[in-house]
Amino acid sequence: MTERDWVKWHDFYDQPGSSLERRLRTVRKWVEVALDEGASRVVSLCAGQGRDLLPVLAGHPRRGQVRARLVELDERNAAAARSIAPEGAEVVCGDAAVGRAYEGAVPADLVLVCGVFGNITDDDIRRTVATLPQLCAPGAMVIWTRGRHEPDLVPVICDWFEDAGFERVGVEGTDYGVGVHRYTGPPVPLESGTRMFAFVGQ
Repeated sequence: MTERDWVKWHDFYDQPGSSLERRLRTVRKWVEVALDEGASRVVSLCAGQGRDLLPVLAGHPRRGQVRARLVELDERNAAAARSIAPEGAEVVCGDAAVGRAYEGAVPADLVLVCGVFGNITDDDIRRTVATLPQLCAPGAMVIWTRGRHEPDLVPVICDWFEDAGFERVGVEGTDYGVGVHRYTGPPVPLESGTRMFAFVGQ
């Protein structure tokens, strides 16, 4: 099976009316909500070229107060993200699945898990959701995505979030689900050796 080209994958964002373009607009809307609410520490898992976060952050009046870490394994995508990253946004080329990638950047007020849940097993989704409190400050917002093809796992993922101490804020989208949850639990220490997921073959 041919491995997916994660650089070319981003081209779908540039197709007006595509499902990814609609997903991007929805995610950016919620990123802006989180920044408006005062989020000052942000982490993004499997951040790609940073299109979910960086343009919103660059244009936000609070950008000087925000510190962000974007973790992306593909060096080409990481380079593209760095080219548009405003001051205070750090792009790390590394494995977003391991806890040590977030040392010094958590607990965060906003956590992005976009483009991840459609590329890992159901067990790994559940494991990742259960681990996210280690990345979250109390009250943190988590924005995540998952395609809504059958079987639609979005309602189940919502249940997993709620089991892990998150409160549902909203779910949008018919072809791509964009979920927003707020962490209502206590602080949880980061376990640097934790592995949350592994991408499956494309």
